Amino acid sequence: MRVFRAALAGAFLVATLLTAPAYAQQQQMPKYGEETKDKSPQEIEADKAADRAYKRSLGNIPDQGPTDPWGTVRGNNDAPKASAAKTKKTKTGSVN
Repeated sequence: MRVFRAALAGAFLVATLLTAPAYAQQQQMPKYGEETKDKSPQEIEADKAADRAYKRSLGNIPDQGPTDPWGTVRGNNDAPKASAAKTKKTKTGSVN
């Protein structure tokens, strides 16, 4: 029984220690009835600067033409083979 309690306490301790960093990364949500805090002028400027940097980085991406993801699978000619179009199959699947 003593070993079981020790294992249970160890498992609880490990679970607590592994989840603690995840809680630290979240922003605190306002509780029911609390008013949300207004952003400080520094935070507003930081948000605007980040937005401008993001838009500027989008302008650095070169325009690419249309891509053909199946181009390497498909052969050079797109037309189906004439011999495959002329063969007829019966209900059993044999060729006449």
